[in-house]
Parts: sequence; C-alpha cells; structure tokens
Amino acid sequence: MLEAKAALVERDLAKEPLTAAELDRLIGDRSHLDFLNPKNELYRTLKMKEKPPARQQAIQLMAKNPNLIRRPVVVRGKQRVLGFDAEKLRTLVE
Repeated sequence: MLEAKAALVERDLAKEPLTAAELDRLIGDRSHLDFLNPKNELYRTLKMKEKPPARQQAIQLMAKNPNLIRRPVVVRGKQRVLGFDAEKLRTLVE
C-alpha cells in the first residue's frame, strides 16, 4: 500500500482495541468467521474451526482479545481486505 502512495490511517489494536460496536459495524453483513485469526492461540484452544462461535460471541471475544482479529484489516469505503493479500490490497488503490 505504501508503494502505491495510498493514505492510511493506522490503529494499534494492542493500545486501542476495537469495541464490540466497532467490530459489529466493521463486519457488517460479512461473515464474522472471516475476521477470526486461525493462527491465534485462543482460536486453536477454543477449537473455533471445529466449533465456530456465534457472531455475538465472536465479537465479544475479538473485543477482549484483539490478537484474535485477522490483520491487517484494510477498509476503503465498503471494501474490506482481511489479512495480507497483496493482490486484493492493490485493487483498493486502483
């Protein structure tokens, strides 16, 4: 993104976690499961792959455990890219 000279607003989720309300708006009508980080220890401990949490439970867990959120989360208008995907990120700046 930086090489495309896109203006970014960065938020350190460790210092300023997303609230449950912010997560709910961010997820919108997408699947909340897309926002969960499968590499996170809590994800594996709770066996979320085998037993996916309900939307509200997932939102509460992500609000309390920001590392459970797949990152980066890049938003441009209604478009969202979750996790590092160079091709999808490129489409946001074109």
